[in-house]
Amino acid sequence: MRVIITGGTGMIGGALSASLAADGHEVIVLTRSPGRVRVLPPDVRAVGWDAMSADGWGELADGATAIVNLAGESIGGEHFIPDRWTAEKKHRIRQSRLDAGRAVVEAVRNAATKPQVVVQISGTDYYPAHESGRFTESDPPGEGFLSSVVVDWEASTAPVEEYGVRRPVLRTGVVLSTKGGMLPRVLLPYRLFVGGPFGAGRQWWSWIHLEDLVRVIRFVVERPEAHGPINAVAPESAQNSTFGKTVARVLGRPHYFPLPAFAMRLALGEVASLVLEGRHVVPERLQAMGFEFRFPTLEAALRDLLHPEEAR
Repeated sequence: MRVIITGGTGMIGGALSASLAADGHEVIVLTRSPGRVRVLPPDVRAVGWDAMSADGWGELADGATAIVNLAGESIGGEHFIPDRWTAEKKHRIRQSRLDAGRAVVEAVRNAATKPQVVVQISGTDYYPAHESGRFTESDPPGEGFLSSVVVDWEASTAPVEEYGVRRPVLRTGVVLSTKGGMLPRVLLPYRLFVGGPFGAGRQWWSWIHLEDLVRVIRFVVERPEAHGPINAVAPESAQNSTFGKTVARVLGRPHYFPLPAFAMRLALGEVASLVLEGRHVVPERLQAMGFEFRFPTLEAALRDLLHPEEAR
C-alpha cells in the first residue's frame, strides 16, 4: 500500500506511520517543514506541503491506496498548560482543518487514478456534552464551538465521495498515550500525590489507547464496508472520577484532591470545557464490523502505558 498521512509527524501520525512502515508499506507524511523533521520511522518519507493545497505533493495521490487526514491546529495546544481559546486561536483551529480538507479534495480531484479511501479523523466533540446520554453514530451534533468545528472538519473532505472515493470518518475520543495528548496532563498531579476529580467528576470521558486507534485506522482502510461516521473509542467509557480513581490505583497514588470547576474556568477560560464537559460515546459500528479492541478496559490500557513491563 501507499499511504499518505497529513499531520503525519504528530503523536497519532507518528504511531500510524511506524506501524505501516514496519509491515513494509510505503508511507509518506506531509509536513510544512520537512527539513526540521529529525526522527522518522525507517522507510517513512517526509514531503513538504503548505497545508492549504495540493501543490508539491498532489501527484503522490495518483494511485495511492489511502490518504489519512490528521492535519489541524492542536485544540489544547502543545504546552503542558492548554492554550486559551482566543478569537485568533479559534480561527486557527477551524481554518487549519478546512484548509487541510480542501487540499486533500484537490489532490483527489486531480488524480488520474483516485485513492481507494480517504480516512477523515474527527472527534467525539461532535456530540452534545451530557452527563447521562449515550451517543452512537446516528445521533445528531451538539452546539457550541467544538461541535461546530467538528461538523465543519468532517464536511471538509466530503467532496471526495463525488469521485467514488470511500470515506470513513473516525470520531476519536481522548487518545491515551504517555507521549502526548491529555494523559500526561492528568498524570502529573497524581504523581505529585495531589490527584483528584476535575469539577464534580461526573463528566464522561470516552477514550482509546493509541495502539488501538492505529489499529482502527488500518482496519477501516482495509474494510470496504467502512464508510461514514465511526466512533473510534473503547467500549468502556469512564466518568472523570472513575478515570481518576483508576489512574490512582494503577500508579499507587491517592485520589483525594478535587480541582474545582470554577478555578479551572478562571485559570483556563473556555478551554477548560475539554475536561469539564464530556460525552458517553459507544463504538457501535466498529463492534458491528467485528473490530476487536486490544485494550477494551481503562485499567488494561493504563497498565499497558504506565507499567508496560508488567502488562505485556
